[in-house]
Amino acid sequence: MADNLPTEFDVIIIGTGLPESILAAACSRNGQRVLHVDSRSYYGGNWASFSFSGLLSWLKEYQQNNDIGEESTVAWQDLIHETEEAITLRKKDETIQHTEAFCYASQDVEDNVEEIGALQKNPSSGVSSTFTEVLDSACLPEENQSSYFNSDEMPAKHTQKSDREISLEVTDVEESVEKEKYCGGKTCIHTVSDKDGVKDESKSTVEDNANQPNRNRITYSKIVKEGRRFNIDLVSKLLYSQGSLIDLLIKSDVSRYVEFKNVTRILAFREGKVEQVPCSRADVFNSKELTMVEKRILMKFLTFCLEYEQHPDEYQAFRQCSFSEYLKIKKLTPNLQHFVLHSIAMTSESSCTTIDGLNATKNFLQCLGRFGNTPFLFPLYGQGEIPQCFCRMCAVFGGIYCLRHKVQCFVVDKESGRCKAIIDHFGQRINAKYFIVEDSYLSEETCLNVQYKQISRAVLITDKSILKTDSDQQTSILIVPPAEPGASAVRVTELCSSTMTCMKDTYLVHLTCSSSKTAREDLESVVEKLFTLYSDTEINKEELTKPRLLWALYFNMRDSSGISRSSYNGLPSNVYVCSGPDCGLGNEHAVKQAETLFQEIFPSEEFCPPPPNPEDIIFDGDDKQPEVPGTNNAIIAKLESSEESKNLENPEKHLQN
Repeated sequence: MADNLPTEFDVIIIGTGLPESILAAACSRNGQRVLHVDSRSYYGGNWASFSFSGLLSWLKEYQQNNDIGEESTVAWQDLIHETEEAITLRKKDETIQHTEAFCYASQDVEDNVEEIGALQKNPSSGVSSTFTEVLDSACLPEENQSSYFNSDEMPAKHTQKSDREISLEVTDVEESVEKEKYCGGKTCIHTVSDKDGVKDESKSTVEDNANQPNRNRITYSKIVKEGRRFNIDLVSKLLYSQGSLIDLLIKSDVSRYVEFKNVTRILAFREGKVEQVPCSRADVFNSKELTMVEKRILMKFLTFCLEYEQHPDEYQAFRQCSFSEYLKIKKLTPNLQHFVLHSIAMTSESSCTTIDGLNATKNFLQCLGRFGNTPFLFPLYGQGEIPQCFCRMCAVFGGIYCLRHKVQCFVVDKESGRCKAIIDHFGQRINAKYFIVEDSYLSEETCLNVQYKQISRAVLITDKSILKTDSDQQTSILIVPPAEPGASAVRVTELCSSTMTCMKDTYLVHLTCSSSKTAREDLESVVEKLFTLYSDTEINKEELTKPRLLWALYFNMRDSSGISRSSYNGLPSNVYVCSGPDCGLGNEHAVKQAETLFQEIFPSEEFCPPPPNPEDIIFDGDDKQPEVPGTNNAIIAKLESSEESKNLENPEKHLQN
């Protein structure tokens, strides 16, 4: 039971996002006693991945989080001594806003599916019911008490298997066929109807099949039935093949817990159409989009970028100008300027300096060829796997995990100003030397002077790729330039079913940009450029070449990166803050933050050192397993199952192309 937790730890970490999970693994690996808690019922925080029904449950949780008062918890005031004071933590997560979900796929009447908890379709009504009723059938299991476990009890979301060995369960949760819309604190559902009026459902089904015999018809009920095949990320990220996260995964041997797919294509959006960007030397000279002169100019420029620091006379005079101006000075054609700026450097046209652009281009080129023809990798089953992998490493070395476990306050000694303990929702006081907390848990009083940025996100389910090729298993990244000067470019990541993030014959598409308005206002225009609504295909036959949009979700996420410690009010010296996801493509900020905080706390310790070789560990007796540790300076070896007790493989072997 969670109310019987030990009362003494070295480090208590609140939140299971990526930087917190890396820190937990690093601390545990260095022999620290770690307690890692999260008030949520899942790992990862805003870095998490969900099945389709799980994502709907997540939406419902946020709706309840805003509408329902906080449940009563054990009073903590009596546990504070006269020489102490309390710093309360936030009771509600307010990092997600402006959530709007839309379903465009129709119900297949031949399925004759009776949906659990869903409402009957009523085209004549504008508003059918509340969001809560629709999502009742997709709720996450509710538990009154939190659970905790250590190394042997650490759950794994997925076991290590190859693509051919993966067997995914088919969900029995079925949702509404209505068009869902959630705005602010109020939620409603609107029926999807055709532009020229309401048609007979069976008639539209026949017409749809007749007009489009060559395209698989994906219905909403089919998406729900195959919902367990989806792993939908809250934050869209890729891993640079030479980036700090890949290096950390290999160094710490956490890479054995996760597998990757290579991103197969870099795309560009130019003059209203999507094109493939040549990256490698072979791609450049095989490209049909470039003339022979452009190919030579591009190769010469990319070669210079790889070693630009050795030729300062080529760029020193242009340090103050923008990278886009520098590309013009270097006499790149408009076509090449677009490719380099938006698809290789992936930088802003207005705010990126020459040095930043050259650095970004060099980083892109250095990552080419390590694991494939593009610089990027994507983890199978989604970004949410990465925090869980580090949590598993922490648990292997004795860390204790506790989900659905809320922390009410920090206990601070008045004389020293240092934090001594936390008090949880059971009223248990747990002492520690150091405390690490994710920004979203800090109270409004603590964050009074903090200015947050926002990230606009969209998650789409579509029926085909935005750039069709012979292979239907393409993983692509596309940067859509801003329509207006000063606006943010939109990053589009398209995932196929072989990434284990969506069902067969569908694609999962993530859109991300810095927020200027609500997510829907920021991203809807890009969605309309790239996709056509499923319900409009019978009328707009000329748009059948574009992928059909089946389902869409828009939301804004808080970006707490780049906030200095001094911005927080009254933070004790031994309490350290981790930020949530940033808007960048890679994970470098999270890794750098975790390493910096670890070195502040333990300056003489190595950050995430390689684990010991199992063959070098000596047990006390041939047939005797080691006893459960009582101290924090012993390395515990666990006898694993026959599959997991094989000799450790080369970590790079798991980074598959």
